Amino acid sequence: MTLFIKNMVCNRCILVIQNELDKLGIGVKSIKLGEVILEKELTSDEKEHLDEILLDLGFEIIDDKKSRIIEKIKNLIINLVHHQDSETKVNLSELLSNELHHDYNYLSNLFSEVEGTTIEKYFIAQKIEKVKELLVYDELSLSEIAFRLHYSSVAYLSNQFKKVTGLTPSHFKKIRKDRRKPLDEV
Repeated sequence: MTLFIKNMVCNRCILVIQNELDKLGIGVKSIKLGEVILEKELTSDEKEHLDEILLDLGFEIIDDKKSRIIEKIKNLIINLVHHQDSETKVNLSELLSNELHHDYNYLSNLFSEVEGTTIEKYFIAQKIEKVKELLVYDELSLSEIAFRLHYSSVAYLSNQFKKVTGLTPSHFKKIRKDRRKPLDEV
């Protein structure tokens, strides 16, 4: 049995879900962002109880196909931006089409219809959150951040950052308190 879980956006989320499933004595074959494969089917009572526990923790079991696709899109983007230090630039539309086995136009229209924003805007929002994180850590220069996140130039990164946040990266760095968002709220 496979469960699709909304708001699983980081490795800590995986640990929390794993911990809760262990407490309930539910066997897990594998667990990754947004998806848990169980060793056996859950009864409707077990699933309902698990859903209540997960809701209290800010997660939600997703039952309909469109919502599962949206959550997979989000998880792929979050993984790409926040959890991979890839040297090679990835074509987002190709990645999503290949991973989800759907035409990108279908995925894009579905995402826009359900989320009220485009995949590109969501991707940019995630990249800006990563830039904020790296600015707060203060270990990389702006040009190193631009290179790491595959921006064509520091100027392009700065313009996009200002468009999204209303601040320049250097001003953000100065006032940095309380400016970052949890990934599931981006």
